[in-house]
Parts: sequence; structure tokens; C-alpha cells
Amino acid sequence: MNDLDVLRTALVCDEPPQEVIDRSRHRLQNHLRGASTPRKRIGWLVAGSGTAVAAAVAAVLVLVPGPQAGGPPLAESPDPAAARTVAGQEILLAAAAVAERTPEGTGTYWHVHVTLPEVTYETWVKTDGSRWFRGAKSGNRVIAVVKPNQEKPVSPFSLVGVDLTLEQLRGLPTNPDALTAWIAEALTHSTARTSAGPFTAADREYAAFLSLISLASTLPAPPAVRAAAFRALATYPGVQNLGDQGLLLPDGLRFAVDPATGRVNGTSSFVDMDGALYKVVDSPGAKITAEWVNDLPA
Repeated sequence: MNDLDVLRTALVCDEPPQEVIDRSRHRLQNHLRGASTPRKRIGWLVAGSGTAVAAAVAAVLVLVPGPQAGGPPLAESPDPAAARTVAGQEILLAAAAVAERTPEGTGTYWHVHVTLPEVTYETWVKTDGSRWFRGAKSGNRVIAVVKPNQEKPVSPFSLVGVDLTLEQLRGLPTNPDALTAWIAEALTHSTARTSAGPFTAADREYAAFLSLISLASTLPAPPAVRAAAFRALATYPGVQNLGDQGLLLPDGLRFAVDPATGRVNGTSSFVDMDGALYKVVDSPGAKITAEWVNDLPA
């Protein structure tokens, strides 16, 4: 099954009745007749994301059923280029649909692998707070950087300014509005600070946005919560589809999603396992893979 098949399966339900097909066809014909000029596109390249996002774009376009055998063909669009334009929000919603149906996975360690333009590093986290690291700073050896403290239990996973246990992550709301409200409330009571002092209202708003990015990318959020994070991101204004070059989110954050898994495979901003914010200036940004594994490397 290719990427297009995966997204088609995620987004297309059981075969609708013929009258629904006819209405959908008529709506599509009317939309194409009144289509506006294509959106302005901004160039940015995420390594390995071109075919993935192109597949996501194509998959969203197949949501309207085509003509059935013996039925009338669709009217040709007066502007074929307009018919290929898909909103960035639709791509995020497509990713949410795939993420929601992707098995969560199990394992002893939550493994996050980050590839930057110049360096690569990995972390392994256990639910008791133990953590291991491998990268240039460790001579590419796996070393223990955090050991569990039985007297002071550690919350091993971090949103921006909010530390959570795995159980708390799994208990987060699965409705996008409720998830956003939960994060906002948690940040209101957070003791997080910037170098200038306690979080301001603007700081909390930005932290909430980055927390959704974290739930969609680096944290072991269950499928329904990760899907809710994608759907919440889709509500932000100014999300732009850059075609085969990914998405542009608020604050200039560049973003790409693998439609086969609903995983983020390119971003210019992310929060690491310590809760620290990284901004990647150089293209193609950071490529992130995150999954449960059972063993540490030898």
C-alpha cells in the first residue's frame, strides 16, 4: 500500500449512496466553476518530504467520489491548476485521520531520533525518568544522563513549561478544543520562566502552540491525542500549503508530515526531551522519528 492508498483509506468512509455521490459531483462542479486563482506559494524544502506531502495533497482531492460505471463524466474544470490546490488545514486534518488509526506501539524506552543539517542525536526515556543520550557530545556512545530518584519521582515528558508522566499524557483530552483548553490551564499554573522572567500571556500562547507541536512529534502521545493535536493546529490562522515543500505554520514554523504514519518528518522548531526549545534556521530543518523500543543499543 502506498502513501496515497493510506490516506485514501484514512479519509474515505464506506461507499456512499448514489444520491450522495451525485450531490458531491454537482458541488465539485460548481466549486470548480467559481474557483479563484491559486494561492501564492513560498519555497522551502524538507528532506524526504516532497513525495509524501504531494501524496497528501492528492489524497485529499480524491475525497469527492468520481463518476461511476455508466454514469456521466465530471465536467472539466476551467482552471485545472485551481483544482489541485489544497488548503494546509486539510493536510493537517488528513494527518490527524491517519494518526488516529495508527497503533500506539509498546516498549520499554521512548526513543527520539533527531537529524539536523549538521548533527544527529538520540534519546531514550523510561517511564521512571531514566534517560540515555547518544550524539556528538557523547562521542556517539550511549550514556546515561538521568537516573531515577525514588525519593523525588520524575515526570519524564515535557510540554513547554509543563512536565507530565506517561499516564498523564495518555489521559489528555482527545477533543482538539478541550486539549487546547487543558494546555492553556496547565500553563496558567506553570512556574515556567524565560530569561526575562515568568511567562507572560504571549509566552503562554506561544508555549501552547509549541506544546501541540510536541504532542504531534516528539512525545509518546496516544493516537487519539496526537490526532487532536493535529486538528488543533489546523485551527490556527495562516496555515499555508507549500505544495511538495510542506506546510508553513504561524511564526514562520516550517512543517512536513509523513502521510503514511501521520508522523512529523520535518520541522524548523521542536521541543526536546528536556523541554528545551530548538529553532533550526537552516533548511531542511529537523527530521524527527519517535517510537517505542525494547532495547538500548549495545
